[in-house]
Order: sequence, then structure tokens, then C-alpha cells
Amino acid sequence: MHPNLLPALLVTVLTSFASLARAGETYKLDAGFPELPPEVKLGAVSGVATDSRGEVLVFHRGEPPILVFEPSGKFVRAFGKGLFASAHGLRVDRDDNVWVTDNMNHTVLKLNPEGKVLLTLGERNRPGDDEGHFNRPTDVAFAKNGDFYVSDGYGNSRVVKFDRDGKFLLSWGRKGKADGEFDLPHAVRVDSKGNVYVADRENDRIQVFDPNGKFLRKMGGVAPFGLFITREDTLFVADGRANRVVKMTAEGKLLASFGEKGTAPGQFDMAHAVTVGRDGAVYVCDINGKRVQKFVPVK
Repeated sequence: MHPNLLPALLVTVLTSFASLARAGETYKLDAGFPELPPEVKLGAVSGVATDSRGEVLVFHRGEPPILVFEPSGKFVRAFGKGLFASAHGLRVDRDDNVWVTDNMNHTVLKLNPEGKVLLTLGERNRPGDDEGHFNRPTDVAFAKNGDFYVSDGYGNSRVVKFDRDGKFLLSWGRKGKADGEFDLPHAVRVDSKGNVYVADRENDRIQVFDPNGKFLRKMGGVAPFGLFITREDTLFVADGRANRVVKMTAEGKLLASFGEKGTAPGQFDMAHAVTVGRDGAVYVCDINGKRVQKFVPVK
């Protein structure tokens, strides 16, 4: 490298690093993640999760739609070809089953780790608002007893609760701005106490409910496209409008914030979902940027 380029390069690196630390804890981009196989081109990346082995599952609007990587970024396998009209949310349960939402064909699928369909909820290409249908569902979250919740979604503005076998239990919510109402419930998570956190995206807030849908509290100041809650009940938010990741307590106290709009490494162009590995690494997927990025905490 020409020596005259070193000062400019140093300024660029320092500027990029500083942009990752808006408040509190600092995160550093792992530029080597992921290592895509040459035959795979990412479409809009909508979902990301990790399994019990630490593998990282990435859901994108391309074929094959579900890609699996080691934490180092090494490609492991892919599955799900032909199953989806529009990839949206992806979560992994405690048995390493993979749950995915399709926000175009109105279904929620449960797959085993090899991609075999174990359960289908909703009716393909038939939207509805009853016990057996969704209208563009967005995400899935799991309770400790095996019950699960579906945020539903672009069309219905509600949350639906099922038992571990997929039997309908209850639903709550309607379109609006009042407490307990939603304008695009875009993600859903459950904390260690069983409380349900709903990303009320277009109302720029997170609402918290008890397991039966009773409103408890709300937190504003973010446009929550994606949510993740750690075992310690630390909340990570993918703010798709501000193009940042926000780390906060379950009560909403800010702990850290990083990211900004752009296409450079470490920036986001519609941050859509976020997950955190057991080692503390933060994975963020990007709709318009068509990528997934890994950030590691700086000790």
C-alpha cells in the first residue's frame, strides 16, 4: 500500500469504529462473516437465529432460502428450497426446530433441523382472521412450557397464542394506537418471566403483555423491526427506521446503540432482525442491503 494512503485509511477505520458505539458498550464488526458459497447470492435478508450448537441460520428471499453458518462464518448447509413465497421471520426453539413465517402466503411452518416440515399453521394463499388463518404473519416466540405466539402482522394487527401442539388458545389486538392495539406487530419475544414483548413497528414502540395478553407497559423511542431477548432479559432492538441496533434493559434503559444508514461495512439499510449468540455476538440482517452482519462486543 502506498504510504500516502495510510492516514486516510486510518481515519476511515476510526470513523467506522466510532459509529458502532453511540452509547455504552462498544461492538466491533466481524468483516469475515459470512463466507457465502460462490453459487449463492443473497436476496433481502429478513431473519437470523442461532441454534444450540451455535450455528447461525439466515433466512433470505432467494434460493435456497435458509443458509446455515458456523460462528466463524464458514458455510455449513442450506435447505427450504421452494417452500416460501416471501421469507420473513425465523426462530429456533429449544429442540433446534426451525420456525419460519411467510408474510405473503400467510403461513407459519415448523421444520426439523434438516428442513422437513413438521407443522403447518394457516392456509397457504388464504388470508383470514379466525383461529385457523393468518394475514401476513411476521414472527414466532416460545414460552417455557412449549406454548408459542405468532405476531400477525401486516394484515391482522394481533398476536395469536397456541399450545405446544399448535392448538389455538387465544388472540389479542386490533389496529390502532391505544394500549393493546397495534399498527404492524412485526416481531415478538418472551422474557424469563413469561411476559410477551411485541414490536409495534408503525407506532414506534414496544408493548409488553402478560401471557394472556394483559397490557403491562410500553417503551417508545424506537421503530422496532426486530427484537431479541437474552437469558438475562437484556433486550436488543433492530431499529429499521434509524438503521441502528439498540441494547436496553427490559424496562427500557439504554445500554448501547450502534449503526447508521448506509451500505458500508457496519452500516444498515433497513435493519430487519437481530439475534445474539451465547458468546455475545450480535447478528443483524438487512433488507435493502441484502446482507447479514456480525458484531462482537469489545472487552
